Amino acid sequence: MSPLAGLFRRLALAALVACLGWSGLLALGGAGSQAREVQSLPTVTLAELPAEVAQVLRLIRQGGPFPYPHKDGSIFGNFERRLPVRTRGYYREYTVPTPGSRDRGARRIIAGQGSGGDVARSGEYYYTADHYRSFRRIRE
Repeated sequence: MSPLAGLFRRLALAALVACLGWSGLLALGGAGSQAREVQSLPTVTLAELPAEVAQVLRLIRQGGPFPYPHKDGSIFGNFERRLPVRTRGYYREYTVPTPGSRDRGARRIIAGQGSGGDVARSGEYYYTADHYRSFRRIRE
C-alpha cells in the first residue's frame, strides 16, 4: 500500500470515529434532556380539573362505555416523548368531552398500564387540555 493510500485510510477512519462519537453524544444529550423534561411533569389534583375528567376516569375504571368507542382506548404513541418512555401500547388515550365543542375537542386523559398491565387499575393518568402539547399527572 502506498503511503498516500495509508494516510487516506487513516483519515477516513478518524472521520468515521469522530462522526460516530458526535452522534452518540447528541443522542445522549437528547435522551438526558428528555428525561429531565419528563421527570419534571407537573401534577394536578382531580379537584382542580374540569368535572368531565372525573367522569371519564370513572368510565376508564369500569371499562366504558365511551362516547367515542373507535377512538377511546386506542393506543397513544407518545411519539414526542412528553410522557415517560414505555413500549408501544403501554399508553391509551380517552376523550374528555369539551362542553360546546362539535367534535372531540382537545382534552384527553392518557392512561398508562402500570405494572399490572391494566389501565383501569394502574393509577397512572395524565391530562392534556391542549391536544398533547403539555401534560399534567393526575393525583387522586
